[in-house]
Amino acid sequence: MTTRVALVGGTGKLGGIIREVVEAEPGFELVAILSSKSPLSDLDGADLVVDASTPAISIDVVRAAIERGQNVLVGTSGWSAERIALVRPLAKAAGTGAVFIPNFSLGSVIGSALAAAAAPFFPSIEIIEAHRETKIDSPSGTAVRTAELIGAARASVGPVESPHVDQRARGQQVASVPIHSLRRPGVIARQETILSGPGESITIVHDTIEPALAYGPGIRLALAAARDAQGVVVGLDSFIELGVRSPGTGDDTPVEESGVPGQVARATSA
Repeated sequence: MTTRVALVGGTGKLGGIIREVVEAEPGFELVAILSSKSPLSDLDGADLVVDASTPAISIDVVRAAIERGQNVLVGTSGWSAERIALVRPLAKAAGTGAVFIPNFSLGSVIGSALAAAAAPFFPSIEIIEAHRETKIDSPSGTAVRTAELIGAARASVGPVESPHVDQRARGQQVASVPIHSLRRPGVIARQETILSGPGESITIVHDTIEPALAYGPGIRLALAAARDAQGVVVGLDSFIELGVRSPGTGDDTPVEESGVPGQVARATSA
């Protein structure tokens, strides 16, 4: 059975990548491509809505899809845990599924999982994320998701030690983790999570090098999951077993990790 897809934000960078994946994926048919200015009535007739729009209109897209009884896959950044919580009763009442993916990169998901696994053992944790100058929101959805996972993993040991956060230059706190955002030309997406303790530190770095290659596997995985989802689901890590167990973030069982083209992830210790 073919799943009819309406893509919102199909004229943007991420939307263009999603469009290519949907068009090449068996079992999916792209029936509508909407810009951020298109009427949401254009969603009519789709089985699945994929949102790659902007933070300003993403909430309207999600609500419109749920009201129509359509499942929705959200790749738009800017969705915090608090904002997603507002969608849960709507999806439950409608009997639909809403899947939120802060980052379609499998390497990024692994990096965030490693940071969460290490979080209970390091009292000081900060995130530095960099994106191209055209990204309109900050901090990034990936950084927010990483900080939320870190906060959950530290539930039994308490919040991160973050001195002087009353000063604006110390970044924006999410789940007690300071996040510092860079917006500059010459970079696609990069995140560093720096965990420090007495006498040592570890830095987990993820770089996106070629978005189409990096995001493609995750988009295909998310499309299949969103088609059949019920309720609200957050993160690619909800659909794959990483073999990394993070206290407070759920149980995982080991699976083989393979390389993903188009990205680089590394952990360094100093």
